[in-house]
Amino acid sequence: MDTNLVDRMPTADAIAALSDLSAIPLSEAALFLDLDGTLASFRDVPWEVGPDPRRTALLRALNETLQGRLAVISGRSLEDVDRIVEAACVSVAGTHGLERRRATGLVVACEPHSELARTKAAVTAFAAARPALTVEEKPLSIVLHYRTAPGMEDEVRAFAGTVAAETGLKLQLGDRMAELRTPGANKGDAIRAFMTEPPFAGASPIFVGDDVTDEDGFVAADELGGIGVLVGPPRSTRAVARLPDVSSVLDWLDRSIASGVFRVEYRA
Repeated sequence: MDTNLVDRMPTADAIAALSDLSAIPLSEAALFLDLDGTLASFRDVPWEVGPDPRRTALLRALNETLQGRLAVISGRSLEDVDRIVEAACVSVAGTHGLERRRATGLVVACEPHSELARTKAAVTAFAAARPALTVEEKPLSIVLHYRTAPGMEDEVRAFAGTVAAETGLKLQLGDRMAELRTPGANKGDAIRAFMTEPPFAGASPIFVGDDVTDEDGFVAADELGGIGVLVGPPRSTRAVARLPDVSSVLDWLDRSIASGVFRVEYRA
């Protein structure tokens, strides 16, 4: 048994329905990977996360073995994803699906919300008066990180909720962050879009992610006949399997390349 893959308890019906997916050959799989909290450990500020030789080598090997059926699905911008993974795969969805680079290299993205520039100024001013907060600007959103100040969660979320209500921007909550983003596609939508295009079409999707922002991706993978794998401690989720941490994800990917199979085990 793969003891490093610890699953949450699915129902008996779920086990029966997914039993044929417990071992998916790489030749039949499409792999979608979140970045922060899944492929890379969190740091106090987002720009402290950088390239890692092992991760880059793994992604390049996976991309080759999967014949391009690999995509990173991240809340970060496309440019930042490329920086961290050293452009190890062409297919990337950034800003939770608002921008997407297809396997052909073509980038599709929505236009920034009309209130985004004003919102960025308001968020920057809010954070300037609270030095424990970190602001991350993206082309289609702005994020307030309170990783070093978890006690400020209520204040940050209240502020962000008010701004969202006043501007029409979407409030995206995640692991010690509140993001105000242009309304539009989510991670699940990005996965669905990839799965309609070569080389992903016809494969069995596997989505690996850690945050509540990844739940849309788990739902999409499930609806498309694949599976979701949660990274981190147990919680209520649409994923059917779990890996405990980033290191376990990298080990699992290593074993999968070596065996030629993405193995997911269910146990009650």
